[in-house]
Amino acid sequence: MTLAHGRPYLAIPGPSVMPDRVLNAMHQPAPNIYEGALLDMVAGLAPDLKAVARTSGHVAIYIANGHGAWEAAANNTLRPGEKVLVLVTGRFGAGWGEVFTRQGVEVQAIDFGKRATVDPAQLEAALAADAAHEIKAVAVVHVDTATSVKNDIAAVRAVMDRLGHPALLMVDCIASLAVDRFEMDAWGVDVMVAASQKGLMTPPGLGFVFFNDKAAARQVESPSFYWDWGPRANPAMFYQYFGGTAPTHHLLGLRAALDMIAEEGGIEAVWARHEKLARAAWAAFEAWGQEGRLELNIADPALRAHAVTALRIGGDDGSRLRAWVEQKAGLTLGIGLGMAEPDDPAWHGFFRLGHMGHINAHMMMGALGVIEAGFVALGIPHGKGALAAAAAVIAEA
Repeated sequence: MTLAHGRPYLAIPGPSVMPDRVLNAMHQPAPNIYEGALLDMVAGLAPDLKAVARTSGHVAIYIANGHGAWEAAANNTLRPGEKVLVLVTGRFGAGWGEVFTRQGVEVQAIDFGKRATVDPAQLEAALAADAAHEIKAVAVVHVDTATSVKNDIAAVRAVMDRLGHPALLMVDCIASLAVDRFEMDAWGVDVMVAASQKGLMTPPGLGFVFFNDKAAARQVESPSFYWDWGPRANPAMFYQYFGGTAPTHHLLGLRAALDMIAEEGGIEAVWARHEKLARAAWAAFEAWGQEGRLELNIADPALRAHAVTALRIGGDDGSRLRAWVEQKAGLTLGIGLGMAEPDDPAWHGFFRLGHMGHINAHMMMGALGVIEAGFVALGIPHGKGALAAAAAVIAEA
């Protein structure tokens, strides 16, 4: 028998759960793209997006996923033959490096592994060795969705400033925007990329590149027509926002999502909600980990993302658990992306719980309850008291 009938819960780390309000906003006839309400609505998106990113700079919107945002950032700032330093703390840091390489940019990578954050000392050594300032950008992922590591972006900027290195600081916030605290201007970030399908609670299909005046001044002489961020950030005509036809219904959904963020109390309130729900999940996983093989991929809570938690469980228990909770209870967990190759048996020993965007306390407690039911049904050893530990976090004043 299955108990999965009813509304499924997609608890992977993106696409995230889409609120009914966002879906309903999209459920309407196609609007006029030449004049009227849509044009007025889009003009109001940029200020609200910049408030979420904590920047007074610029924002360009692309009809693309996060990979498109990566490419847009690279296309506008780096020329073939130039050098970028990529700080890798998981699959997505490495992926951004691949985009730079395909554009003809020389990539110097520092790989910190799958269980650690950026080491400022190693970064400082690499930049100090670049006396000629050949490195034109330092690229880092704020939250790597694969490993659930959260990097200290302010610390990266502090190293660059201490050395007086002029490189752009480019940050991937695809998983973390509107989930984990991010202060673009205060932390000295020059370029930030994000996407619609995670903390912004909108279907996949919109990519964002935020950039400051320093990055604008660094723009290459002839970026591609499509990726050029200039007309998108400062359009003379409406179509230039998107390099052509507007993604009308995604924009309607995004407007509803930004309204929901504002009504919750603004981005600070959204950050606080995600922080508490993440701590509830960690409390449960730590209790379960007292027996058996389950462990959080990132040991130090201060270094964990509030958007996603990556777990190690060993053997084939990760795949067994994911299959059981989806088929029997309607809960979809994330695969252990990038933790091992798919043809390696170790691949089955990982899973992830996404807790970003449109999620509340009962959704979190429900997901954790189903995971415990899976442990019991499959005979996976685990510690006791996990749900009580999570409930105690939820109950905190």
